[in-house]
Amino acid sequence: MNDPISVSELGERPLISRLSGIFSSVYNPDVALGAGPDDCAVVDISENEYMVITTDMLHRKTDFPLCMTPWQIGWMSAAVNFSDVASMGARPIGFLSAMGFSKDTELSFIDEISRGMNDCAKFCGTSVIGGDIDTHDELTITGTALGKVSKSELLTRRGAKPGDLICVTGFAGSAGAALHALENDIDIPESLMNMLLEPVPRVNEAQELARTGAVTSMMDTSDGLAMSLHDLGDLNKVGFRIDEGSLPIQQEIVDFISAERSILSDFALYTGGDFELLFTVSPDMLEAAQSACYLNVIGEVVDREVGTTLRCHSGENLTIFRKGYLQLGN
Repeated sequence: MNDPISVSELGERPLISRLSGIFSSVYNPDVALGAGPDDCAVVDISENEYMVITTDMLHRKTDFPLCMTPWQIGWMSAAVNFSDVASMGARPIGFLSAMGFSKDTELSFIDEISRGMNDCAKFCGTSVIGGDIDTHDELTITGTALGKVSKSELLTRRGAKPGDLICVTGFAGSAGAALHALENDIDIPESLMNMLLEPVPRVNEAQELARTGAVTSMMDTSDGLAMSLHDLGDLNKVGFRIDEGSLPIQQEIVDFISAERSILSDFALYTGGDFELLFTVSPDMLEAAQSACYLNVIGEVVDREVGTTLRCHSGENLTIFRKGYLQLGN
């Protein structure tokens, strides 16, 4: 008999692969993409459109810093799901939430969570359309987001190839730097702290990018840039060469967290919570992608044998390790 293995010993990514193998054994012709590496399941709903569906569970102890307001908790609970919908190039069409509260939770607390959730849905062009409530020992919120996308515009994690450019929206490491500041009592501007507490799902940018036809693969960076690069690399059997000088690091981090460039690069690579879009673009389509939204080209796709590396200012190439935010450590 094999020794029992715990989920923490196995780790989050291997557990997802293990369960995906079980769930994919059921055949359904209406499911274009089921359980697997992509951010959403994809269901065939008409001749021209797919529906995308995703779900995420968040907990008080592991996902919501104590300084978060109830409104920010609600916003975050919706934002993490809409970010997954965005990564598929889809338009959000609804949000459902199952919420577990302790019996002594004040109604005003629940009201504010619900308002934050609803405000995020409104920001994404949709609304909260249902859910469930129950008692629970710890505040637990499970969200489910739905979206629709033209079949010709669906974006997935598959498709990156050597020679493509690797791009990211917004900044890298802002949420991680804000969390570092919070944990170390470093005073930072509210604008930087909100990068952690009020992440903005890139739903509009993703839809504009999808319309260009320039994107060959895409996902979000919620688990960190390095982890996302390795996820894309493993799926597409490619590597990445990232330019250290091209990592988009927010100026407030440089100003308020005194650090060497290498430490700033670690924030950009190895911390999660940014919810930006990471995507690959064919070089001849870069101009089209740039017309869709603000983006930063941070490197290029290379052969898998090259690996995933950081080209430093010194000219040295350093390995980018597979580490970042993981719900289940291993």
